Amino acid sequence: MGSASLATQPSPAALLSSLPARGRRRLRLCSAPRDSRNRTGVALNVYTAVGKLRVTIKAAQSGVNNVSVETLPDSEASVTGAAYGFRGATTSLTNEILTSSKKITLVRHGLSTWNAESRVQGSSNLSVLTETGAKQAEKCRDALANMKFDVCFSSPISRAKSTAEIIWKGKEEPLVFLDSLKEAHLFFLEGMTNADAKKEYPELYTRWREDPSNFKVNGIYPVRKLWGTAREAWKEILLTPGENMLVVTHKSILRALLCTALGLPPERFRSIDVNNGGMCVFTVNKRGEAMLQALNMTAHMYSDHTYQF
Repeated sequence: MGSASLATQPSPAALLSSLPARGRRRLRLCSAPRDSRNRTGVALNVYTAVGKLRVTIKAAQSGVNNVSVETLPDSEASVTGAAYGFRGATTSLTNEILTSSKKITLVRHGLSTWNAESRVQGSSNLSVLTETGAKQAEKCRDALANMKFDVCFSSPISRAKSTAEIIWKGKEEPLVFLDSLKEAHLFFLEGMTNADAKKEYPELYTRWREDPSNFKVNGIYPVRKLWGTAREAWKEILLTPGENMLVVTHKSILRALLCTALGLPPERFRSIDVNNGGMCVFTVNKRGEAMLQALNMTAHMYSDHTYQF
């Protein structure tokens, strides 16, 4: 930003136009009192793509003679990683400051036996990865070959565990199994084909499919409970040291992870879908606030596509 001749004190519009286009996110203008030499200091707090900067321009009638730029401390930085500069825009998933920002890649397990048979899976460990599912896991591994992860978290349930082990094969970094990444428990519906469940328990099954947040068995609301489980999982993942994490789990808990990160309630459970082997990516700032970068990426399922993000 070079010097410019000004006949009078620069206006806010003139100062804004002199800044790089990418830096014009949001300004807060403050005027400082004139000193004995009739020089005015104008301070601008500028939200940029990399954070908030304070630009101080000291102007005299003869022109701009001093421009300084400093990065503000984290306590004053944009709460959303500088995407926009206002508080309350997102909700912290940790309620505490992290040591670093993080990138989280979420992967749904490959095709399972009960996926193929159209059975209700829930938290059952009897549904295992099929040969097709194993090949999908290999495609996920190949698609992420250029990525460096600090740790992999996985559900301990068989179909997700096997997918994670295939993706993580040969890596020295830890593979951690979290109970908070288990799938929702669906009680006596688990193992039934969808057709049989609909026939034998029509009201209950319809509620599960069409109004899942109010689906209740023995006084328990599985989807509502899943929201609490998802918040627990986010804390465990984000409070672990490292900056780039891989998470392998199931569709229902994935929906809950996505919705809790985006501030969506259990009523929005079926508003998001993730295919077998599909990937989602979040960036999370130091305040534990998440921003969705990619949803249900599946290009690698149909090609040799590799990711670099």
